[in-house]
Amino acid sequence: MREGWRKYKLLTSLSSSAQLDFLTRAMASDDKPEVAERVTRGKDHEEEKEEDKGGFIDKVKDFIQDIGEKIEGAIGFGKPTADVSGVHFPHIDLHKAEVIVDVLVKNPNPVPIPLIDINYLIESDGRKLISGLIPDAGTIRAHGSETVKIPVNVIYDDIKSTYKDIKPGSIIPYIVKVDLIIDVPVIGRITIPLQKTGEIPVPYKPDIDVEKIHFERFSFEETTATLKLKLENKNDFDLGLNALDYEVWLGDENIGGTELQKSAKLEQNGITHMDLPISFRPKDFGSALWDMIRGRGTGYTMKGNIDVDTPFGAMKLPISKEGGTTRLKKKKDDGSYDDDDDED
Repeated sequence: MREGWRKYKLLTSLSSSAQLDFLTRAMASDDKPEVAERVTRGKDHEEEKEEDKGGFIDKVKDFIQDIGEKIEGAIGFGKPTADVSGVHFPHIDLHKAEVIVDVLVKNPNPVPIPLIDINYLIESDGRKLISGLIPDAGTIRAHGSETVKIPVNVIYDDIKSTYKDIKPGSIIPYIVKVDLIIDVPVIGRITIPLQKTGEIPVPYKPDIDVEKIHFERFSFEETTATLKLKLENKNDFDLGLNALDYEVWLGDENIGGTELQKSAKLEQNGITHMDLPISFRPKDFGSALWDMIRGRGTGYTMKGNIDVDTPFGAMKLPISKEGGTTRLKKKKDDGSYDDDDDED
């Protein structure tokens, strides 16, 4: 008994590999082959059990996959499709561009599918202009399609302060990247990557000068005149003028203004001349007007807005001129007066 216990302790003190080697040698040197046969049979039986176990798991996996495919085929589940169908600029001014990205999503499934998240990025020449995340973006109806609108505001001051080479009046290329994260029954959560390229303007206000004021009728009760205007479009794209509004000051006195429909094409980086009518009552104004009548120069200011069409949509751009000097010249033969414009 003690000898057996000693041998057991000696065996257990060996490493696992040494124990295995010892047992293997013991079985190999045993004079009783039936013991080795039993061990071999036991080993074969264990391997058969493992094979049966592995085969059972594989059969379960195959069964589940087969059932899933049959359910998917019978009910008609499939992956939705999507495309960036358009990029619009509903409003552009000197400060920002409002951008709407239209994404058309089609759902072939018999049940509505939820849009989990929408990730978007707008970049230009590899540089990020703006990015964001829209969570819980809605649901796409069963066997239908929806246009998902992604609203984005591109702030020009942020762009120009970050990238010094982007100048007012320029056109820059862009690429819109969108990731739609959708939860589809049976299939699970999927991500659909989309992108679209285009161009976005960085508008600049036109320069304006009053080259001359042509007085058609001059009296203290009612004076009518025509402003000889020069507009310089400093943008790299044409402006189609539709309307404008303006006011004029002589010195500190507002002599009036008007709104009118006016059609003209302001070519890119070009100069356009136009005539604008104005009327006022001189007796209602102060010394600035009298200085002009006496032949002395007086300062003038003009401010307003122009409504224009562009390749990117409609814009409303400000126009202004401050610091100009004007004086009334001698009366002409036709009874009208001309006014010189001297810029400071």
